[in-house]
Amino acid sequence: MAITRWDPYRDVVALQDRMNSLFRGMNEGESPLTTASFVPAVDIYEDDKKVILKLEVPGIDQKDLDVSVENNTLTVKGERRFDKEEKEENFHRIERRYGSFYRAFTLPSTVDTGNVHASYNAGVLKLELAKKPEAQPKQIKINVEGERELVGAR
Repeated sequence: MAITRWDPYRDVVALQDRMNSLFRGMNEGESPLTTASFVPAVDIYEDDKKVILKLEVPGIDQKDLDVSVENNTLTVKGERRFDKEEKEENFHRIERRYGSFYRAFTLPSTVDTGNVHASYNAGVLKLELAKKPEAQPKQIKINVEGERELVGAR
């Protein structure tokens, strides 16, 4: 067993290195609260005919959203901009995240990538991806043998 000399400042130096790497590369005059990217929450569910995604993107204009499908990958990009009308010094607290986001989802082979509908309402981006006709369930009628005989026997 090796003996390691205790250094009371080792944790402080490690913390300082982490903080430096966090702020490295930031432009002058930009606050980390207003430039940090964020990841919008998403709900994904499906029914017999389609797969539905709902992304929470409040405060983002429709023109700042980009939805695309390529090689069975659905990509959603956007940006929430910080309102520069108010000076940051006037704020007491900034908790909302600003900046750009990027989400990518691998689509199952049952989805028809040519049939995607997008709508935006009350800060929720709703994407409906239709399933291919061959992937949708089919109702099969069951014929019971001897059904006529039972009815006619009465």
